[in-house]
Amino acid sequence: MASTQEKATPCCIPKAQDDVINKSSSSSSSSSSSSTEVLQNWSLAVGSGSDRSEDPTPNTASMATLIRPVEPISDPAPTKTTTTKGISIMTRAQTSHPLDPLSAAEISVAVATVRAAGATPEVRDSMRFIEVVLLEPHKHVVALADAYFFPPFQPSLLPRTKGGPVIPSKLPPRQARLVVYNKRSNETSIWIVELSEVHAATRGGHHRGKFISSKVVPNVQPPMDAVEYAECEAVVKDFPPFREAMKRRGIEDMDLVMVDPWCVGYHSNADAPSRRLAKPLIFCRTESDCPMENGYARPVEGIHVLVDMQNMVVLEFEDRKLVPLPPADPLRNYTAGETRGGVDRSDVKPLQIIQPEGPSFRVNGNFIEWQKWNFRIGFTPREGLVIYSVAYVDGNRGRRPIAHRLSFVEMVVPYGDPNDPHYRKNAFDAGEDGLGKNAHSLKKGCDCLGYIKCFDAHFTNFTGGVETIENCVCLHEEDHGILWKHQDWRTGLAEVRRSRRLTVSFICTVANYEYGFFWHFYQDGKIEAEVKLTGILSLGALQPGETRKYGTTIAPGLYAPVHQHFFVARMDMAVDCKPGETFNQVVEVNLKVEEPGKDNVHNNAFYAEEELLRSELQAMRDCNPLTARHWIVSNIPLISFSKLQGCIFGGA
Repeated sequence: MASTQEKATPCCIPKAQDDVINKSSSSSSSSSSSSTEVLQNWSLAVGSGSDRSEDPTPNTASMATLIRPVEPISDPAPTKTTTTKGISIMTRAQTSHPLDPLSAAEISVAVATVRAAGATPEVRDSMRFIEVVLLEPHKHVVALADAYFFPPFQPSLLPRTKGGPVIPSKLPPRQARLVVYNKRSNETSIWIVELSEVHAATRGGHHRGKFISSKVVPNVQPPMDAVEYAECEAVVKDFPPFREAMKRRGIEDMDLVMVDPWCVGYHSNADAPSRRLAKPLIFCRTESDCPMENGYARPVEGIHVLVDMQNMVVLEFEDRKLVPLPPADPLRNYTAGETRGGVDRSDVKPLQIIQPEGPSFRVNGNFIEWQKWNFRIGFTPREGLVIYSVAYVDGNRGRRPIAHRLSFVEMVVPYGDPNDPHYRKNAFDAGEDGLGKNAHSLKKGCDCLGYIKCFDAHFTNFTGGVETIENCVCLHEEDHGILWKHQDWRTGLAEVRRSRRLTVSFICTVANYEYGFFWHFYQDGKIEAEVKLTGILSLGALQPGETRKYGTTIAPGLYAPVHQHFFVARMDMAVDCKPGETFNQVVEVNLKVEEPGKDNVHNNAFYAEEELLRSELQAMRDCNPLTARHWIVSNIPLISFSKLQGCIFGGA
């Protein structure tokens, strides 16, 4: 919720190591259409020859020059249009892959296009831009781009056609999807804008995209913005009854007061989304001059505030109960221990991660290759990091698709204390705030170690300007202990293999909490998603001598309400599937103990039982560690072919 400058983490290592990070080059993206109708409208440049069976894939030498370690790679030089047996060779390389995030220029053009489409000056002035993102194209468009326009240059991604492929001279224009809040009418609308390369290259007003559509979405409220948070805090602090309530608690300096707006939730019809409402939580710093003081360690309880976020007025206020502020304790602050009269660990020796020959990964724009893995990375204001087009190069089987899209789309944090105000703390941090919009600028030596490649992220702010979070996504390799080991007891000889993993990550702050999202790729073919929770707990204050059943006392007058974090991952799997194929199935596996009888005469038998989940309703399942429950996503034709092979060649 802070500005880009405020989000930056101070660097923890000497300036001499600054050359470790290679900043990604900003690319002007141009977006693709998500409709299959666009496929029919592409401009084709087909030669007059009768034989179109020859494949225009770039040769091996060309691809070698396109992909180099770490450093951004420029596009190949434009070539003249030539015809090879009826196949048109594209006249110039596309500048942006269909899945690349919107560039800063594209965001500006999309905003200008929507503003220009406003019916009246009042409508245009009332527009607040919540989200401007890429409208992701149809999978067939992505396949075409990956086949002939961008790495991995795999023509096999497209279905074979009689007479050979017909290749368009260019990809469809990219499109942007905008979520716009009208502050005057309290309406939320979704706009679609078509972009082009000339639009993307210019951030001026007269170069606009093409308006495609817009619709008002009734009975919803879009995520709140940092501008609204700041305005809400100022309104509450200036409210005379609030200032009187703080005086009763011994606080007259409003600069010490922290007001954190929380979405009102939906506990009754009074909370219906016809109004844009917030119920703030109040905290208070001490008289300390420490700039890193932990104000969350002093919650102000007993004050009820309801704020109309559309008009920025206090609708309800009540000082319900006077609860003493928890006593000040400098050891709760963020700064190093010795500056607070405490002691930090001083016996930790330096640990340096070096790769004298550079990293093992290769980067071309947003396309990553590492240890047989290849994928693309994207970023959205809501989800943060998105992993696209995950594939694995499997020996003579070639490039095997694994997933089209991987991301965390939502998280919910329910609190279990039924007392006010904690009963209404039920945060949807992605939908109500945005994980990506609250991301940090990562710092080498602090957030990431080793040979690092970073990527920037671009967003719109509330008024339609563009903000850039530099070094928002970190890509690096990590040693991960032992991958495999065996020792022959007869010879005493041992073999061991170290495990290396590739990690793509970002970190965001939502009010008091920090969330680190990590996608790990392993050499044994495993993908792992990890979320690390850190930051500060959302605390409550206690009366002298009081304890709470629904929380843990962590200091005098201070307790942490019990709560949970549920993370919702969206996985669009495509195991061994070409675009358009729907051959994947989900199988649940549970450990089963064989009943005593003729098949279990020794009473020791157990086995893994598989059950095909045939619908989404049936697939609403709980984890069960007692049966080692897990799920397998598999390709149906390949399973059938494997079983057929077993029958033909005498397998069981």
